[in-house]
Amino acid sequence: MQAISIAAAGMMAAADRLTASAHRMAAADAQAERAEGSATGGAADVDYVSERVGQISAANDFKANAVVIKTADEMAGALLNLKV
Repeated sequence: MQAISIAAAGMMAAADRLTASAHRMAAADAQAERAEGSATGGAADVDYVSERVGQISAANDFKANAVVIKTADEMAGALLNLKV
């Protein structure tokens, strides 16, 4: 079914967004730790609030696409169970 493939693609996109955000935050934390050890200091170029909001949005998108897959599967099952 096309709905399942579209929802699966949406789940992959959401997972990719979540992974990218986690990598940005981890890199910024590592950069901040290195900067603490140096005399010059430095601030990370990551907005942690925006990153967290993006992570929550990606998680919600993933869940919504999972519900679409479940519903499409139930619809296909109901269609196959029809008796003529």
